[in-house]
Amino acid sequence: MSDDVQPGFVRIRLDLSYDGRDFSGWAKQARGQRTVQGDIEDALRTVTRSKETYELTVAGRTDAGVHARGQVAHVDLPVELWQEHRERLLRRLAGRLAHDVRVWRAEEAPDGFNARFSAIWRRYAYRVTDNPGGVDPLLRGHVLWHDWPLDMDAMNEAAAALTGERDFAAYCKKREGATTIRTLQELRWERRPGGILEATVKADAFCHNMVRSLVGALLFVGDGHRPADWPGKVLAAGVRDSAVHVVRPHGLTLEEVGYPADELLAARNKEARNKRSLPGGSGGCC
Repeated sequence: MSDDVQPGFVRIRLDLSYDGRDFSGWAKQARGQRTVQGDIEDALRTVTRSKETYELTVAGRTDAGVHARGQVAHVDLPVELWQEHRERLLRRLAGRLAHDVRVWRAEEAPDGFNARFSAIWRRYAYRVTDNPGGVDPLLRGHVLWHDWPLDMDAMNEAAAALTGERDFAAYCKKREGATTIRTLQELRWERRPGGILEATVKADAFCHNMVRSLVGALLFVGDGHRPADWPGKVLAAGVRDSAVHVVRPHGLTLEEVGYPADELLAARNKEARNKRSLPGGSGGCC
């Protein structure tokens, strides 16, 4: 698959953030629901006075209600349009976009850059509190309340058995033609000030519902409903377990996306498009 920028166009990297509570996810919807992609593409078309809508490619498509602090996208714009608007683009977008979405940077991308396929990792945080009084009202849109005391040590013990390159079919919503093999690089819990437990979840990529399913399984361990070895056994079984709950989206935030050095972008872009399989395995879900 070619990812060459068309003659007369320039690829622009956008760094952005949004509060996901009033969005139906990142991707544009056929029924016209409000989405992050739709809002930004509409604003970009308006502030550049373009007749055409220029489509964004994103590092990670977030679900409805999920937030992002360090999301990355790219868009290919005509060279003349970019040269005309580049100096005032951020300020004009800030004046056009609603207050729950912001573009912080818009710069020409290096050769070989693709916001989705050049990424080597994505880092999410999931925030939850077991405070018996509930969630601080000022944080209610970003922190889940779990009405049971949580044992963080037990949760971290269970998390350690889930890292590495594995088939996460048991924790993903399968999609036709897509593999569920991922490399989970980091999964750990820390208790932050104010009684908030924060999960750091970092992987080369994520399949649908993976982070929220993993968190749901670990919360069951933390509150004593399951032993520490249960999430690992579910993973090894390779099938969805009805006891694994997909936790609510509002506690989840995409914090950061990582990319290799500029000279490695094109190679990573090509590599990421290859469908993976585990050694000796069946090649994932398909």
